[in-house]
Amino acid sequence: MAATLRDVVSASTDLEHPLLIPRDPVKVVELIVISSDRGLAGAFSANVNKHAQRLLALRERELEQAVLHLVGRKAIEFFRRRRPQQVRIASIFGEPSYDRAALIAKELADRYVAGEIDEAILVYSEFVSALSQVPRDVRLLPFVPEKAEGEVVPFSAEPDLGKLLSALVPKTLEVAIYRAMLESQAGEHAARMTAMEAATRNTEDMIGSLTLRYNRARQAAITRELVEIITGAEAL
Repeated sequence: MAATLRDVVSASTDLEHPLLIPRDPVKVVELIVISSDRGLAGAFSANVNKHAQRLLALRERELEQAVLHLVGRKAIEFFRRRRPQQVRIASIFGEPSYDRAALIAKELADRYVAGEIDEAILVYSEFVSALSQVPRDVRLLPFVPEKAEGEVVPFSAEPDLGKLLSALVPKTLEVAIYRAMLESQAGEHAARMTAMEAATRNTEDMIGSLTLRYNRARQAAITRELVEIITGAEAL
C-alpha cells in the first residue's frame, strides 16, 4: 500500500490531500502509545512506555503542547501517574480489530484536518522474533510517502488519480495502526512466553538449591544424633 501510494503521488504534481500537507512550525503533537493490558511479560510494556517518555522529553522543548492517546492498561497506569494533564484519550487494548484501528485513524485524521494537531506519532513494540521486541516510533501524520527511486512506471487509474488518492491515504493510515496493534500483541505474547520460561527455570534452580540445602541440613542432624548416641553409650 505504501508503495502504491508513493507511485500515485509521484505520478502527478497536481494531486493534493489534507493528510499529506506538512505543518510548519509543528506546535501540537499527539502520541498514540500502544501497550498491553496485562503484566507477567517482563519489560515489554515498560520498554514501550519509557520509549514514549524519552520521545516526549526530546520533543517538548520545541512544542507548545504534546498530548497522549493511550491504548492499553499499562500505558494508562504509567502516564496517568506521570503526565495526567497530557492524557487526552485512554482505552483498554483488548483484542486488536481493524474496525478499532479505523476508528482511531478517523479520529486522528479529523483532528489533523481541523488543525487541532500538527503531527501524529505512533509508538508501539515491533515484533522482531520470539526473543526480541523493539520499541518503535513512526510518524503517521502528515503522511509523507517515500520518494520513488528512478523513473516512475506509467500507469492509469480508474476513475482518476485524485479519487484513488482520497481512498488510499485513509486506508493506508488505518492499516498502519492495525499493523502496529498486531505487532504489539504478537510481541506481548512472545515476551510473556519468554518471561514464563525464565521464571520456570529460576523456580527449578531455586527448588534444586533448596533441596540440596535441606538434604545437607538433614544429614547434619542425623550425624549429630548418631554422635550423641555413640558418645552417650561410651560414657555408660
